[in-house]
Formats: sequence, structure tokens, C-alpha cells
Amino acid sequence: QVQLVESVGGLVQAGGSLRLSCAASGRTSSTPNMGWFRQASGKEREFIATITGVGSTKYADSAVKGRFTISRDNAKSTLYLQMNSLKPEDTAVYYCAAGGASAYLRSTPRTYDIWGQGTQVTVSS
Repeated sequence: QVQLVESVGGLVQAGGSLRLSCAASGRTSSTPNMGWFRQASGKEREFIATITGVGSTKYADSAVKGRFTISRDNAKSTLYLQMNSLKPEDTAVYYCAAGGASAYLRSTPRTYDIWGQGTQVTVSS
């Protein structure tokens, strides 16, 4: 079974940057496709970006494009999300996720099998 553990988020001022990480353990070869999602209070879970096992990426056509970057270090079994030029509307709980073939470059949450515990990111104005 794969487990995902996210780094602690935090409070950051608008315009600042933050990098989230997500450490994977277990049989990670079964879930090579990984992604980041977020969920603001009272809203549905929102796709941010996904990356395949060999580094191909897909981003949401939303305000995060151009500001957020997804990456991974397979040697460390770790997924990253670099967030720049943060805005108050980026405030949310951020989740990493992992999936098998069904999650290949997919933006739909249900295609991912494993989820991290979520980490709160708060951006102050």
C-alpha cells in the first residue's frame, strides 16, 4: 500500500512563495502518476497539476497556471509543488494524490487512488 505524507503548509503573505512536498512510501511503482489538488472552504476539490512517472505534466487552465510548478524527485520518492506570487484566493487545504494508469495526465480526483492527509496554506493580504 502506498502512503503519502505532505509537508506542513503555513501562513504566507500575498506575493510570497511556498514549496510543498509530498513523500511517498510503499509500493510506489503501482501509482506512478501524481497530482496536486486543493480545496477551499465551502468549495469542491480543485485540480492544480499532475505529473507522470517520467515527468510529463499537465496544469489546470486556471489562475494557478504560470505561478505554480509541479515536479518530482523519483530517487527520493517525493513530489513537489512550488507556488509563487501567492494570492489570498490560493488559501485552501492542499492535497497530493497518486494513481495508476487511470490517472495518467488526468485532472479528475476520482481517478487517483491514494491521497495525502492535506495541508493548510493560508495567504494573507
